[in-house]
Amino acid sequence: MMKTSTKPSNVQKMDDSSSSESLAIDVVAPCSPPIVASVNDRIRPLLDCVDRLRHLNIMQEAIQLPTINDPQFSAAPHLCLKYNGKSVDVDEVGVADVIILATDEIAGHAKGISNKLLTLVVKKNGVPDLTMVDLPGITRVPVQGQPDDMYEQISDIIKTYISPQDSIILNVLSATVDFPTCESIRMSQKVDKIGARTLAVVTKADKAPEGLLEKVTNDEVNIGLGYICVRNRIGKESYEAARKNEAGLFENHPLLSKIDKSMVGIPVLAQKLVCIQATIISKPLPDIERKINDKLSTNLAEINRLPQHLSSMAEALTTFMRILSSFKDSLKKILLRGEFDEYPEEREMHCSTRLVEMLYQFSDELHAKNFDGKEDFLMEEIRALEETNWIGLPNFLPRHLFLNV
Repeated sequence: MMKTSTKPSNVQKMDDSSSSESLAIDVVAPCSPPIVASVNDRIRPLLDCVDRLRHLNIMQEAIQLPTINDPQFSAAPHLCLKYNGKSVDVDEVGVADVIILATDEIAGHAKGISNKLLTLVVKKNGVPDLTMVDLPGITRVPVQGQPDDMYEQISDIIKTYISPQDSIILNVLSATVDFPTCESIRMSQKVDKIGARTLAVVTKADKAPEGLLEKVTNDEVNIGLGYICVRNRIGKESYEAARKNEAGLFENHPLLSKIDKSMVGIPVLAQKLVCIQATIISKPLPDIERKINDKLSTNLAEINRLPQHLSSMAEALTTFMRILSSFKDSLKKILLRGEFDEYPEEREMHCSTRLVEMLYQFSDELHAKNFDGKEDFLMEEIRALEETNWIGLPNFLPRHLFLNV
């Protein structure tokens, strides 16, 4: 299992194949991969918006912003494989071999399985901020050397990653199989019944073009985010050649050419993923705007309550008494009624309410020690406290006067 570096948008890839697939990394020059172009058009404005809000210190006002990593790296890609506490720098040529060695170290040589992460971090200037989790293929019948509960172990791993509601399930289906019988479809439907976060990618379209149009248009298995039919690279085929051959396949094939162009090709898949990521990033923005407006209204109201220019001692005394009365009302709400709606985000204000609860608890504990049931229990101590009630500090209002203000 491979996982790219942790980013805000998560795409969980799952399929029915029992064979593992290596992660192909394309560095294309001079043209940019379609997902990079789509990111610049759709994601970059959202990232800039969030960055501007962060620079305005919005989070200091208890308004949470989306967690987005937007690092800048060099034009040359940097690959790093992390597993078992190790961090190994690799290059594009040898990355597949290093992954195989790391897999053998984690899961053994007997086609075993492990829930430990094998993380491939790809850093490159312009690479989208995206997490891809390549889940193991579903195997129902264990082969020699594999544990009897192989299917259960794989199912548990898959469910762990596809269950979070902020994850997108990228369900890879082969055009050669009947979609309703796919085990991966059944598992994704358990956690996403209406298919709202499930996207199906149909591979091997050139191997089984008959009836594919009906499969992806009838949608018998309820794929909410739709289907994308693609043609993978074959052998050592270059990126440019693969895209050219893919475009020619869906343009000229007598059956595949009938599929809507919005449902075919790697570029369309890239744009689809970027649109999903844009939706995830922009989803909390209306709520953030509402919170900013509420906070602005509250601050403006507090500013308007501040005293204006005072020209006489009478006006100053009146303003002071109004402030003192407001302060007393706030204390009554916090200390007596346990209300702190004036300070919903200031947790330190809640300590006063907690203190009152502790005092009540202490009082109950004291009365619980009245084993003899005396009616005048602690009355002598209370009288001593009442005698000191009128003792005050210099230049401070007496207690009885403060309560009557």
